[in-house]
Amino acid sequence: MWKDSETDLDFLDFDYLIGILDELIKDESLLPSSIGVYGDWGSGKSSLIRMSMKRAEQRKGTACLIFNGWLFEGYEDAKTALMGSILDTIQDNQTLTDKAEKSLAILYKSVDKFKLAKKGLRIGLDMALTGGVGSILEMSTKGLIDKVKDTISKDNLSDEEEARILDAIKDELTYKELREDIKEFQNKFAELLEECNISRLLVFIDELDRCSPDTILETLEAIRLFLFTGNSIFIVGADERHISYAVKRKFDEIEGQHINIGKEYLEKIIQYPIRIPRMSSQEMKFYITCLLFEKELESEEFNTILDLFAEEKNKDFFNFSISFDLINENYPESANKVKESILIAEQISDVLAQGLNGNPRHCKRFLNSLVMREKMSSFKNIQLDRKVLAKLMMLEYFKPSLFKQLAEYQGNDMNIQLSQLEKNELNEDNSLKIWGDDRWVRNWCEIDPPIAEVDLIPYFYFSRDILNNKAFGTSNKLSTQANKILEQLTRGSETARKQAIKDSVEINDFEAIEIARSLFEKILSKSSIDMFLLKSYLEWGKVKEELYSNVLNDIGSLPGEKITLPMVPLIIEFVKQTNQLSLFIEIKDKWNEGNSAIVQAINKSIDRGDR
Repeated sequence: MWKDSETDLDFLDFDYLIGILDELIKDESLLPSSIGVYGDWGSGKSSLIRMSMKRAEQRKGTACLIFNGWLFEGYEDAKTALMGSILDTIQDNQTLTDKAEKSLAILYKSVDKFKLAKKGLRIGLDMALTGGVGSILEMSTKGLIDKVKDTISKDNLSDEEEARILDAIKDELTYKELREDIKEFQNKFAELLEECNISRLLVFIDELDRCSPDTILETLEAIRLFLFTGNSIFIVGADERHISYAVKRKFDEIEGQHINIGKEYLEKIIQYPIRIPRMSSQEMKFYITCLLFEKELESEEFNTILDLFAEEKNKDFFNFSISFDLINENYPESANKVKESILIAEQISDVLAQGLNGNPRHCKRFLNSLVMREKMSSFKNIQLDRKVLAKLMMLEYFKPSLFKQLAEYQGNDMNIQLSQLEKNELNEDNSLKIWGDDRWVRNWCEIDPPIAEVDLIPYFYFSRDILNNKAFGTSNKLSTQANKILEQLTRGSETARKQAIKDSVEINDFEAIEIARSLFEKILSKSSIDMFLLKSYLEWGKVKEELYSNVLNDIGSLPGEKITLPMVPLIIEFVKQTNQLSLFIEIKDKWNEGNSAIVQAINKSIDRGDR
């Protein structure tokens, strides 16, 4: 199996991205600078940062650290946590002169002062640091203390504790106003870097898009105001959409705002954006192949194969492709070990590249699930065919309703029906008929190997964790953006639902299917069908063609007695807009026994011209 975290092994063709990032780091004329490493959740941002750091820290005079604001969230102010982490790195990794030690002590004291001041400046300082009106920086010491007094009085502190806090703030801030403290911090910080012979201070800020909006803003403020000086380089890894959203939410109430303030703010902070593209089918194949080879081959043998790939890529990058013949011509002993891995990569790469938007983390999780099931079966002395398992898992990921249908009706009859589906020769009474015109299913049927003649019972047996778990752990499978969409679809707000539908273009097919699956499970969990959830489910079912058949099959599985008259227009609208009315006419007849009145209403609606 593969660790679900960053790596310093480049299976993603990041060499050119590492190269341009390194050029930006080495260019003295750009100092100080800020660089954004942007990409979707799971796209490899952390890995790119690790690879770049590994190269940079080998240079003399370069100090590096990785700051993960998410780890500090809830425990410490992000601004001062970042400042303190940088000072800790310099103290721990440099031989300090007396002058440097004195500068460091002053800087630590300033950090403590900023921590103390935050209590009373929570509202005003945020506005000041982001350029808002009514800057707190112009407030007198007396005004500051009055604000602190008002704030801490709400925290039920004892008189003694309150007096001690006020005295400490008064002692610290009487000497200089906060504006001067910020300037002094910047000057002392630049002096410290020079005294320690640090030609480059690289601060890699990772996982920022996992943080709350307040933490995101605090971290960006620290970069802009406190540390943007001297030879500092800040490299921020994040999904820029989430960062922009955090800024926009912060300033949503500013009247007369007609610009994309999130984008504008981010562009002012980040000078040089580097965006990680989504993997193509060919790149996905290379990535999967490397992951599989890594487990099949010994370390030295694997590195030799990687060197071969690099050499072939240099000859003809755009036409390079991994093949059994290429490996067999050069390393025949290795070729026999990895033959099946090459076939697996060819089998699943196209589907995963499209369905997962070329997302490496989702791909790795797919492979981990595959290997886990193989290992579980081995403990029962059962051997699963990896190619069959991979094909079924693609169905599980992208057509969960069909996957569940096959699992529930295993037997000779289902094998016959599945054979008809694979051959595209469906009888009128075939229960899989609904899937016959689904383009994704048709393409899936053409992927080797055919499985109609395979005993699938063992494969579904080791999938029971998915089949029996109604929650499916959906939130753990989704990116921040997808989780936000799911929350909007269930919030009970029409405005939020419309925004979720609009944002559907931002996520991949797998996440869209997971959202639909979660919505349907929420519908089933209630004793009666919730109209808002049903509308959200049907509206969401229209956003991607890959959802159409899943949603129609799910709707058809609902008990007829649960369908009410107000639901009919919603259902008719869905099947009409997704061109599935003829299939629905066959499905709705199942409701006749439990709710003949609804079927009559549907028939009347169709007869009125709703086709």
